[in-house]
Amino acid sequence: MAATTPSVERAGNGVRSSAALNFLKASPKKLLIGGKWVPAKSGKTFETLNPATEEVLALIAEGDKADVDEAVKAARKAFEEGPWSKMGPHERARYLFKIADLIEQNADELAELETLDNGKAKTQARAIDIAGSAETFRYYGGWCTKIYGETNPSDPSMFNYTLREPVGVCGQIIPWNFPLLMAAWKIAPALAAGNTIILKPAETTPLTSLMLAQIIQEAELPPGVVNIITGAGATGAALVAHGDVDKIAFTGSTEVGKRIQRSAAGTKKKLTLELGGKAPNIVFEDAPIDQAIEGIINGIYFNQGHVCCAGSRLFVQESIVEPVIRKLRDRIGTLRVGNPLDKNTDVGAINSQAQLDKIREMVESGVDEGAEMFQSACALPTRGFWFAPTFFTGVSQSNRIAQEEIFGPVLSILTFRTAEEAIEKANNTPYGLSAGVWTEKGSRILKMAQKLRAGVIWANTYNKFDPTSPFGGFKESGFGREGGLHGLAPYVVLS
Repeated sequence: MAATTPSVERAGNGVRSSAALNFLKASPKKLLIGGKWVPAKSGKTFETLNPATEEVLALIAEGDKADVDEAVKAARKAFEEGPWSKMGPHERARYLFKIADLIEQNADELAELETLDNGKAKTQARAIDIAGSAETFRYYGGWCTKIYGETNPSDPSMFNYTLREPVGVCGQIIPWNFPLLMAAWKIAPALAAGNTIILKPAETTPLTSLMLAQIIQEAELPPGVVNIITGAGATGAALVAHGDVDKIAFTGSTEVGKRIQRSAAGTKKKLTLELGGKAPNIVFEDAPIDQAIEGIINGIYFNQGHVCCAGSRLFVQESIVEPVIRKLRDRIGTLRVGNPLDKNTDVGAINSQAQLDKIREMVESGVDEGAEMFQSACALPTRGFWFAPTFFTGVSQSNRIAQEEIFGPVLSILTFRTAEEAIEKANNTPYGLSAGVWTEKGSRILKMAQKLRAGVIWANTYNKFDPTSPFGGFKESGFGREGGLHGLAPYVVLS
């Protein structure tokens, strides 16, 4: 049992929602298995912290292999025997629409819980994470009635047809940077296709997944259709290794993704992985510079840089390097870093001490390798996990800060002369998740989009998402897509 007793008054200081505070007071949090809230079989719990203050928010049940086994059994029963497998698509759709409605009705408390648990600015959580989660459930609710099979031209004496059927029991493991939104991205398409689910949220950000579980119960989803197991890496590993799981969907680091791929190799499991990134954000001399500056800021400092598709490598055409750097330095100076619950905050807290240590180590490597660092002069709070917005100039392609994912508010600036050089440098990374292109020439945008090895490419904007659009990458950024019609494909089998 974790030793620290949570103090809701301290950890939730500044929270306005009484529902969020009441949610925190119900500690320790339990596991949702088969429609019931149960403690971990071992009795173990762990702490989830407010990264802005380092105060304990709640104690969380630490599920292990035995709990995972119970959750898989519940999901299998719901899939094979329960009303979910016998339900028509119109009825399934109503459940997803109801969940979307309830997310919107509980948006304020969800946003505050996300902010407390993650460290992100509440204004961003409310406008992007919570709104996007509701939109995702509503979008996939519309797909329930549109998952078609085909009739195939064949000999007139035969009736030849195909069906798209659910995969079965799906294990889903989500990261800590967008906890509720990533849960929605995985749960909604799986439900739309008729699957059952065991969701494992990140150990540092379990709260909104647990509140989503309450919402799912309020929507009266049949027991066992969605199960929530909290815990650390070993809990996720037990889910991946379980022999009665039909599909694994994982979003997280490339390192962990590779371990999951090795574990699933040679099994029946379908697998999709959305992993790390080191995205190029490319600015040509004819770009709308002021607009590009805002896109650069949004691309790397949004969500403290805790974004897999963050534009962490800025490529600037040589002729405009000086004005771009000058404007960028001025703009960074206006960013407000501090209390994530304050509506005026732009950049919140780093999610954990471990992530802060990694960011610091990577920044030190940039200095050691000869790059020149500029850092915002903003005052940082004395408690919590904080890092000022930072960028480097004089970066070489071989520098670690130009090759490795930092996952923090740190930008590396490089230069290029021609479009061909920009493409070559941009593609010179193990990753291929996203990219940005800034130019007035439509023909150049199309050319760059064809040549850049990235799954998502933005033109004259950055970090824009829509539930209708597929998201995913190439190379070590993983495989498979989430969002849109393509996000349904991993959750159906053709028969």
